[in-house]
Amino acid sequence: MTMKDKIRNKFQELFHTEGALFASPGRVNLIGEHTDYNGGFVFPGAIDKGMIAEIKPNGTDKVRAFAVDLDDYAEFGLREEDAPQASWARYLFGVCREAIKRGGRVEGFDTVFAGDVPLGAGMSSSAALESVYAFALNELFQLGIDKFELARIGQATEHHYCGVNCGIMDQFASVFGKAGSLIRLDCRSLEYKYYPFNPVGYKLVLLDSVVKHELASSAYNERRRSCERVVEAIRRRHPEVEFLRDADRATLDEVKAEVSAEDFMRAEYVVEEIQRVLDVCEALEKGDYETVGQKMYETHAGMSRLYEVSCEELDFLNERARACGVAGSRVMGGGFGGCTINLVREELYDRFIAETSAAYEVRFGHRPKVYDVVIGDGARRLEA
Repeated sequence: MTMKDKIRNKFQELFHTEGALFASPGRVNLIGEHTDYNGGFVFPGAIDKGMIAEIKPNGTDKVRAFAVDLDDYAEFGLREEDAPQASWARYLFGVCREAIKRGGRVEGFDTVFAGDVPLGAGMSSSAALESVYAFALNELFQLGIDKFELARIGQATEHHYCGVNCGIMDQFASVFGKAGSLIRLDCRSLEYKYYPFNPVGYKLVLLDSVVKHELASSAYNERRRSCERVVEAIRRRHPEVEFLRDADRATLDEVKAEVSAEDFMRAEYVVEEIQRVLDVCEALEKGDYETVGQKMYETHAGMSRLYEVSCEELDFLNERARACGVAGSRVMGGGFGGCTINLVREELYDRFIAETSAAYEVRFGHRPKVYDVVIGDGARRLEA
């Protein structure tokens, strides 16, 4: 039974009627890691995995929601004091509240949803959930909210109702995604541009290390502070510099003696990574996927040695990719666990997966999870 059929059957069973179907995807980020809070560029794409929801207004002031994958039901009102306990339901509640704060007239509805975005693999299942409801409510209640604001509604839901101070990339990719294209997003101006991504003869595959090391949130904050301290040092000479995005290698070298070796190393990675995003855009316009792959390896080296957010498992997967002749491989996401994203020539694919999985199991006692991804469309209404 397909995911769509499971949703439809459950909706019929619970509410004895039929609603409209909406979908929104998870995302990958090809390159551009830890660049967002430094005013730089990211380069995400929506994927062919995500969330599907069936929704129908119910004429009341209550939301009645069922999560198929968790086999859990929640019911809640739409006032601030009606916030539900279940963490999954807070995403739906947050989207409703953020739409209402923007002047939208959201009323009660019945809904059933399910997803095939792997949880904890860094493909942003939460952004897919927020985006599917933001998009659906906008259409069903004719709220007249533009796509940028729909992405911001998802981001604000994370900030105000889920306790996660995230950037805009995940929700942006989920709303704006386009099949066969990646999106270069300028995190400072929010200008964006689509780039063709049709890697004929290659596959994009994620290898999930199935580990998550505990340091992640405190280490993230420390690295952010490192970047800010370097910017402060640069601004004493160059007041126009607002973010590391405004600096180049020469500007950075000017302050090398004034900042700690660690802070310098973090900033060096970010300045190089922002340039790599631009280099990858140029390579994609020429259809040069080997250069794209080389830049991915450079990113992994920078994240491992300069930014120090990799871990033994991710470095092992990256080394195996290089040894197997994979075109490109790097840690995807904040680091300390999660996935590597790999650009693999089709003729190497089977051997790479088999040999890497076996070697990883010998070393770490379990196999990595394997997710093939295809770049797909953003939030949309599905035909019944």
